Amino acid sequence: MAKKKETEKEQEAEETKEEAVEAEESAEEETPEEPSELEKMTALADDYKRKWYNVSAEYDNFRKRNATATSEAYIRGMSDALLKILPVADSFGYALDAADDKTKEGIEKIIKNFGAAIESMGVSEVPLNVGDKFHEDVAEAVISVPCGEGEEPQTIKQILKKGYRTSDKVIRFAQVVVTVEAE
Repeated sequence: MAKKKETEKEQEAEETKEEAVEAEESAEEETPEEPSELEKMTALADDYKRKWYNVSAEYDNFRKRNATATSEAYIRGMSDALLKILPVADSFGYALDAADDKTKEGIEKIIKNFGAAIESMGVSEVPLNVGDKFHEDVAEAVISVPCGEGEEPQTIKQILKKGYRTSDKVIRFAQVVVTVEAE
């Protein structure tokens, strides 16, 4: 009987060992391996690299927005200043119409210099002539007169004030007299 108890104890001990081994194996499967130092540093480097790309892209966007805003502010400021001095140019034009020959020469030189100065700033006169078709994107009809004989409606009859524009924007619309159909 003593032998029987010993064999039972041995079997129980073996079963206990087997259960312990199985428990260890299942525990090893459940807990992941600790990442190595190289893997940790590689992941950290990748994270820093991703953050650097994000900050670099944000800076490029900031630089582009700032350049656009600066350019728009410059053009807006130039347009505002030009709008304030255009009435002076208009006055020289009116004076030219009323001046004698010697005075006309001097006023023409002033108008020519003014034209060269605004052209150097990227501003040009809106090209309109009497008899041209009226275009509301560059001109403002201040007065409407009935068509005369041989005149077509929506034709410029007289230019009261010249218009000015930059390459992409009208700074001041030309003020014109336009013909309309007689009623």
